[in-house]
Amino acid sequence: IGGKLTPWEGKVVDVLSPVYGEDGTQAVIGSLSAMDGGAATTAARAAAAAWDLGQGPWPQSSLKDRAAALGAYLDELEATARDAIIETLMWEIAKSEKDAAKEFDRTVAFARTVIATALEGDAAEPFGAWTGLGGVRGRVRRGPVGVALMLAPFNYPLNEMYAMMMPALLMGNCVILKLPAIGALAHVLTIEAIRKTLPPGVVNFVSGSGRATLPSVMASGVVDCLGFIGGSKGADALIQQHPRPHRLKVFSQLEGKNLGVVFADADLDAAADQIVLGALSYNGQRCTAIKLVVAHASVADALVAKLEKRIDGLKRGLPWDAGVDVTPLPEPKKPAYLTELIADAVKHGAAVVNDRGGDTEGQLFHPALVYPVTAAMRLFHEEQFGPVVPVATYEDLGEVVETLKHS
Repeated sequence: IGGKLTPWEGKVVDVLSPVYGEDGTQAVIGSLSAMDGGAATTAARAAAAAWDLGQGPWPQSSLKDRAAALGAYLDELEATARDAIIETLMWEIAKSEKDAAKEFDRTVAFARTVIATALEGDAAEPFGAWTGLGGVRGRVRRGPVGVALMLAPFNYPLNEMYAMMMPALLMGNCVILKLPAIGALAHVLTIEAIRKTLPPGVVNFVSGSGRATLPSVMASGVVDCLGFIGGSKGADALIQQHPRPHRLKVFSQLEGKNLGVVFADADLDAAADQIVLGALSYNGQRCTAIKLVVAHASVADALVAKLEKRIDGLKRGLPWDAGVDVTPLPEPKKPAYLTELIADAVKHGAAVVNDRGGDTEGQLFHPALVYPVTAAMRLFHEEQFGPVVPVATYEDLGEVVETLKHS
């Protein structure tokens, strides 16, 4: 907060790994400050002080200087924290080593691309030059918005946060980084690199329950921009807590029920390969994952048979196991929720097709192929965000269009 590490004397919560030991207990892999509204507001005001109504050193510096500072930050992060962040992603959110390394490297590569693109655009486009149109003269300039509150989800805690944060910082905004309840430790490992390369107050951390911290931050009125990746209910609640919601700039990526549509003339082997990849990569815990397969009735049975074979061939295990495909779920209540969805589908006439589908071992949930799913079932409508593959059928493409229109 404000470039300083201050000892926290309040409540501290343990961070548990979704990986269970042989004795049936979860490993404690770290701890986090359970900040309250007052402490969170202090972080918000530190960002506001660094912003200083646009007159702070960071917003007043040139794009070139900010790009250099952020480039130095990325260099420091790669040199000092890469391996630790990858290991932390494996332990805290159960990403395989391959996927954890991919998240870190892709995040840094994206940030460097953002910097290069901004510098190229600034040099190539005549921003700041006066132009005339219809007798009116004016100019367009890029500039920051102000204090940005940013919240990212657990599934890509580094990548999703930096996709918002790096462009915002590059433009001169100052950031309140709300650590996700799950996936926070990866960000903790960035603190020293931030302190070493960026001015005080440009990035400020808030940890703890969102309900305990964020209402005070929003009510303070210092937040000019909200970057939010998560559920619509959470986004709506935050926006409503701002004293001037009509002035709040909002960037949001919310929930979705993405369809995979299989036509009657589809190559079913290719379709099955892509569905398994799209629906079950990182256990289906992706915003862009396939959440519902809709297959033409004439090929649905054959498609399900191919999906069953492929899903049963996936390797289940721990993040550090070689070639692992399915790992434990980080959200403590997720296995129970998925079990509820499956039970509701079975109650209304569907079946779990594959062997051991829906079985649980601690937080390890065996992928379930559920068929045939209909609109009477929760699984048809709700975003499962986990390793459950529901398959529905259609006779006419218009049915699919109607499903999309009302989703």
